Amino acid sequence: MSQTKTIFFKILKYTGITLASLLVFMFIAPYVFADKINTEIKKVANQKLNAKLDYSESNVSFFNHFPLLTVSLDNFKLNGSVPYQNENLISAKEIAFGIDVPSLIFGKSVNIDKIFLSNADINVKVNKEGFANYNVYKADKTKTTKKEEDNSLKLEKIEITNSKIVYDDLSTKLHFDIFGFNYLGKGDLSKAVFDLSSKAQIEKLNLLYDNEPYLMNKKVNADLITKVNVNSLSFIFEQNDLKINNLIVDFKGKFDFLKEGYNMDFILKTTNSNLNDFFTAFPPKFITWLDKTKLTGKTDFNLALKGNYIASKNIAPNLELDFKIREGSVNYNQSPTTVSNLNLDFSTRLPSLNPDLLIVDLKNLSLNIDKDYLKTKLYSTGTTILDINAALEAKIDLEKLNRAIGIPDIELKGMLTANGTTKGKFDKKNGSFPVTNAVINLKNGFLKTKYYPNPITNIGIVSTISNPKGTFDELKVVLQPAQFTFEGNPVFVKANLSHFDNLAYDINAKGTLDIGKIYKVFSQKGLDVNGYIKADLALKGKQSDAEKGNYSNLKNSGTLEIRNIEFASEYLPKKFLVKQGIFKFNNDKMRFNTFLASYGQSDFKMNGYLQNVFNFTASKKGVLRGAFTLDSHYINVDEFMSKTTTNTSKTTTTNAQNTAAKTETGVIIVPPNLDLHFTANAQKVNFNGLDLKNAKGSLKIKKGLLSMQNTGFDLIGCTVAMDATYKSVNSKNAKFDYHIKANEFDIKRAYKEVKLFREMASAAEKAQGIISLDYNLKGRLNANMEAVFPSLLGNGVIAVKNVKMYGMKMFNNVAKKTAKKSIKNPELNQVDIKSSIKNNIITIERFKFKFAGFRPRIEGTTSLDGRLNLKMRLGLPPLGIFGIPLTITGNKDNPKIKIGRQTEDLEETKDSIQ
Repeated sequence: MSQTKTIFFKILKYTGITLASLLVFMFIAPYVFADKINTEIKKVANQKLNAKLDYSESNVSFFNHFPLLTVSLDNFKLNGSVPYQNENLISAKEIAFGIDVPSLIFGKSVNIDKIFLSNADINVKVNKEGFANYNVYKADKTKTTKKEEDNSLKLEKIEITNSKIVYDDLSTKLHFDIFGFNYLGKGDLSKAVFDLSSKAQIEKLNLLYDNEPYLMNKKVNADLITKVNVNSLSFIFEQNDLKINNLIVDFKGKFDFLKEGYNMDFILKTTNSNLNDFFTAFPPKFITWLDKTKLTGKTDFNLALKGNYIASKNIAPNLELDFKIREGSVNYNQSPTTVSNLNLDFSTRLPSLNPDLLIVDLKNLSLNIDKDYLKTKLYSTGTTILDINAALEAKIDLEKLNRAIGIPDIELKGMLTANGTTKGKFDKKNGSFPVTNAVINLKNGFLKTKYYPNPITNIGIVSTISNPKGTFDELKVVLQPAQFTFEGNPVFVKANLSHFDNLAYDINAKGTLDIGKIYKVFSQKGLDVNGYIKADLALKGKQSDAEKGNYSNLKNSGTLEIRNIEFASEYLPKKFLVKQGIFKFNNDKMRFNTFLASYGQSDFKMNGYLQNVFNFTASKKGVLRGAFTLDSHYINVDEFMSKTTTNTSKTTTTNAQNTAAKTETGVIIVPPNLDLHFTANAQKVNFNGLDLKNAKGSLKIKKGLLSMQNTGFDLIGCTVAMDATYKSVNSKNAKFDYHIKANEFDIKRAYKEVKLFREMASAAEKAQGIISLDYNLKGRLNANMEAVFPSLLGNGVIAVKNVKMYGMKMFNNVAKKTAKKSIKNPELNQVDIKSSIKNNIITIERFKFKFAGFRPRIEGTTSLDGRLNLKMRLGLPPLGIFGIPLTITGNKDNPKIKIGRQTEDLEETKDSIQ
């Protein structure tokens, strides 16, 4: 007994000594090896990272993550890679590195085999060009021997607690937030290829695509096995079980980082899951609905994404989706009726994420509500040219369906019956329309939304669509009739449309419709318009008769009254508001009676008619003809200019390109399919800085050409007569040609108020007096409706009446050069100056004038940027028989005067202002 007691105390003694030694070592070792550890940490950071790393202080201890020896960096920050080098990639309250103790004591370098991250913010960003901020790890460019492969970074464990991850990828428009992220990963991360076993928990997951939420506030639990290849930066997800709320999902795949994007091969699937569990993973707008809904049935879901994604090269992966529901049922809010026998077999393929290659395969969608039923199937390829094969069969009470499914914010009633098939290509360019045979009827329809207190009632539709041969010419649509009642006003429409290549129409419409109120039925947003349409129309004819002018074959009659209705056009940047209009139809003509309209600040009152309206509406080739008298208090022409966006500057960084966009004003677009004549009278017109008053004239628009004849207006206090033509070439260029005649206008006022006059007659800056103008000018306009000087061609006469040239530098320098001070501020009276414009050069024909006994004579050229090349003879008193020959060069701000006849050719230097 004594011997046993002695042995026990010895064991206890040595155990105590060992534990005490370990404790002493644990306390002393961090201080002994602190410098070596910190040196190794900095060495790893410098060798392996190409981003800025910062922390407030470091702490070496066995007790922060007992019993592991760790070095902790407090207030840790790591910036991202270019182009996000000035923004945080990771910031954390603490990041700790686990130290391999044997390597610390016996090794030449310190091995880091564990990483602990707590309370971290991880922000991953990818710009539109596909350049990311996570490329902070330096790849080894040199081969090393086995002895040299004593890498100090040999991770075996990664642990992340209570952290947040934000992923924002502008190239894919994908964004997700992860809150309450806890992660434990184990594996030999020091190897080039290793298996990483992971467990992850997410308290809240938000996923958005193109700013639209798809997953919000989802809980996720995951057990993952991932094969990682450090050399190629690739990840193979071998065995991954996810649980999103109540939905169990199997996730497998591969993800490789490329220089400008990714290579991916993902498969996400769930098999034989409960339908209710499946919906728990849906976007947030479904959650409220699901809380009140009983769902039964089984579902299979398979989502695959495979291929390269390189945004800068427009390379995208292939997307495949398969979704099945078997023997499902839906009952919302304990409805007396239930959707039963719900079966769905749907798949879609989107190669290269290209909509033109889209394949949709709805093999089956069927359901029952009591004895009612719905069955449909569809197979289609493409979008631009749609190839479709579809069938629909339904006899269903919409009120029962609405209650059973619980469609939010809408109340539906009515018996819908439908039966039809369609098969073939929809290709309008080549005249193809699917072979179709369909009947769709709705009786006692009713529609009410939460946005408006009153419903649309008595909705009735009896319609047939047929096309036996697969062409637009054989397509026939019959609506016999359609009707509804809204706010006590019944509306009836009957239509028979056929031969869509040469549309034959027979339409009757009668009723009053309040557009503003019916808009409220469908939307709670602000109204675009508050107005109504009142119709009593009978329209019958053929498109070809309208095109060929066989108007006697058209049988169009009735009236259409509209108030406060807005129209939009691709040719105009603003909406056109018809405040009041009464249209009377009489065969080929649609007459306007007291038509009041506005466009921006402009107002219009029109009377007249339009011709070929139906053909213009139904066909892109239809030409709208008409004649009007137009009166206006004010027209702002600048508001009719189109808006175009142009890339104006590019700046390049190391790995990214940023393009700045500038918005410029486009030219006024004249539609090519108009043939209209206006007799106009506008009290005030604003155009590109010009204020025109009492504008009158005749305006024609035909084949994209706008022409004005016998047009007159008041500008800067004088009467101006003008004939002009204008044609838009595209949204940024236009051509013009006009003849202008202005009698006796104030030159000082013209220089101050007319931009084009300042640009073309810059020498008149300090002139005073009265001149007249008779000039022809043509050329091009740029995207800001400004004249392109090198394109200008023109000629004409400027008649000068009592003009005083004060402070003009050219005459000041002539006075100095010739010592004739009285020529300094000359006066011109009853002088005609003839000139022409070509290639930026104004050529001035010889003209003479008398002043203070002198008889100057001037001729030569000036450029539109003010450069001078003039010859001048200064005839001396009393009769000018003797004179001083002068040459004037330089520019208007610095004219150079020489006595003699030498001149230079401005044509040789005209490129400097092009």
